[in-house]
Amino acid sequence: MMADILSSDIKFLKGVGDARAALLEAELGISTFRDLVYSFPSRYVDRSKFYSIADLQGSELPALQIKGRFIKFYEDGEGERKRLIGVFTDGRLFMETVWFSKIKTIASIYKVNEEYVIFGRPSLYRGKYSIAHPEVERFDPTKPPCGLRGIYPLTEQLRKRGIGVRKFQELVGKLFELPGMDRVADPLPREIVERYGLMPFPEAVREMHLPSDQEKLAAAMRRMKFEELFYVELHILRFARSRGARTPGYVFPRIGDLFNGFYFRELPFELTGAQKRVLKEIRNDMRSGRQMNRLLQGDVGCGKTMVAFMSILMALDNGFQGAIMAPTEILAAQHYETISAWAGRLGIRVALLTGSTTAARRREIHADLLDGSLQILVGTHALIEENVRFRSLGLAVIDEQHRFGVAQRAKMWKKGVVPPHVLIMTATPIPRTLAMTVYGDLEVSVIDELPPGRKPVETFLRYDDNRMEVDRMIFSQLREGRQIYMVYPLIHENEKLSLKSLEEGRKRVEEVFSDWRICFVHGQMKPAEKDHQMELFVSGNAQIMVATTVIEVGVNVPNASVMVIENAERFGLSQLHQLRGRVGRGADKSYCVLMTHKNASGDTMKRLRIMTETNDGFLVSEADMKIRGPGDMEGTQQSGLAFNLKVASLARDGEILARARGAALEVLASNPGRLAPASRSEKTGGTLALSEESLVLTGYELARRFAHTVDWSEIS
Repeated sequence: MMADILSSDIKFLKGVGDARAALLEAELGISTFRDLVYSFPSRYVDRSKFYSIADLQGSELPALQIKGRFIKFYEDGEGERKRLIGVFTDGRLFMETVWFSKIKTIASIYKVNEEYVIFGRPSLYRGKYSIAHPEVERFDPTKPPCGLRGIYPLTEQLRKRGIGVRKFQELVGKLFELPGMDRVADPLPREIVERYGLMPFPEAVREMHLPSDQEKLAAAMRRMKFEELFYVELHILRFARSRGARTPGYVFPRIGDLFNGFYFRELPFELTGAQKRVLKEIRNDMRSGRQMNRLLQGDVGCGKTMVAFMSILMALDNGFQGAIMAPTEILAAQHYETISAWAGRLGIRVALLTGSTTAARRREIHADLLDGSLQILVGTHALIEENVRFRSLGLAVIDEQHRFGVAQRAKMWKKGVVPPHVLIMTATPIPRTLAMTVYGDLEVSVIDELPPGRKPVETFLRYDDNRMEVDRMIFSQLREGRQIYMVYPLIHENEKLSLKSLEEGRKRVEEVFSDWRICFVHGQMKPAEKDHQMELFVSGNAQIMVATTVIEVGVNVPNASVMVIENAERFGLSQLHQLRGRVGRGADKSYCVLMTHKNASGDTMKRLRIMTETNDGFLVSEADMKIRGPGDMEGTQQSGLAFNLKVASLARDGEILARARGAALEVLASNPGRLAPASRSEKTGGTLALSEESLVLTGYELARRFAHTVDWSEIS
């Protein structure tokens, strides 16, 4: 059985022992043979090819190997700055190798005028190429080149204590030499391995660590990606099924006077087809008898708040209360003002609860919530404090939900004897492959239509030497009575970063646009001062707002027509799209100007040009995920699943994800009882207890904690 060998303590592997075992566990979390098996290389290099020094071109080079001789060694610097430099030649040109530690040992090992192969990543310093701490092997002409070799993500502490790439590779080699490693049990059901044409597990993990060739390595990677995504999907789908089956919801059978009165008499604008479709989906959920858990995606300005308000009216018509939770006081206040204006026409009481709410006002709100006279509560995370109790909370709306942690969102469930219906909203469009996994336990609605009259924002890419042109455009808009945002990546100047700061930007703006009033906002301001500065802009008393990204959400100024983003290369595409969404909210033509350096890299320019080519948030988000990966996208670490997957990439492996999800669905359909999740109190060998919080497990953890406890021979 797989457990017989892979569950062994890593200290029993030849060459490890107690001291190294403790080090491996502390640095890489490796405590068993299985942990080592799943500690795959982060990349691979082709060690069958030799390069010459003349081949080195440019500043961004991969790790490579060069054959030649050291012609001399010498020490440079003093004390902690001392280093050993080896001058290396391939017979035609020269380069340097550099060591910053173990200088005496290295100087005694390597000899001048003997043939070696050095391996490492060359860097360009003062016009010369050098490799820091290269791997060095004596050249043996009788030995064939080793071909593909994995490079492992090791820590500095491991290297200092003698476990570098070569030593780690030796340990992996010793593991695969053990009897029985070619017969370990497969963590995937045999039927799935055969049906999907996957490489068997023992062969796949060997090829991942000791690849025979590119073709077999690719097949092994497909297999391990499939395994990882299969268990992620199985976990999420089990949880979703269990929650759907076990979690009852309030039944809202009627559409009453409040909803109908607002829809037919007070609606300030005609709903789009997409808004009507989503309201029907929500209506069906809330009368089904099961708790609604629905994600509402929609680009900035598509009308999500209106859908949320009308959904709350459905709850109020059935005698229940509603709540809206937002991540910042600015956004909460914006929702409160908007909803109060709509609700006031219907005689509905609305209150705002944030960290700034006074103790006396809090007591009033708490009392009014309990007796039911307060029908809608809008606020920040203050809503989920234990002392905030509702008489009958029927619908909880969570806006910009990726900014709340899983545990924070789960607290909203506990605000009633029966969990309220939950509508989660995000203006950060999420690509389908990512949404399928992050929100696999939610129903998804999309508002893919902007209200009539909204004009697309025109986006330009400009450089520092275009500053005068940008200023002229701003002057033109100001003279027409419009307002301007200017966003900076930093608050204060930083000598280490050649970026523009809000402080220096504010000085320049005050000099150039001295005839107009300027306000400023950043994250280190006290809430009262921030609110005051915001109010200047919202009211139109200030014409230019100089800000950091705190204005990314929650600022609605229809008169603002220009967004200038300095050092745009420092922001992700999704964040740029969010900032761009602050303009174009009125009937006037609006513009977004992305400022960057003229010498920005080709990849940077390619990324920024995507913003100039489309206003579609989903296309922007897809591009962002492909470039940066899902783990770097704003908020995904808080979205319900951590994305430090071992081998799979949600950005690039959409096809494998779809196949793995299909396999998980097949297994669940044919084994509904055997694979049902355990309750929180259950501790069984064949099931993994599930909860809202448990969704933060990584794919590897799921495989380790669930896959290896299931005997697939007992399951069809």
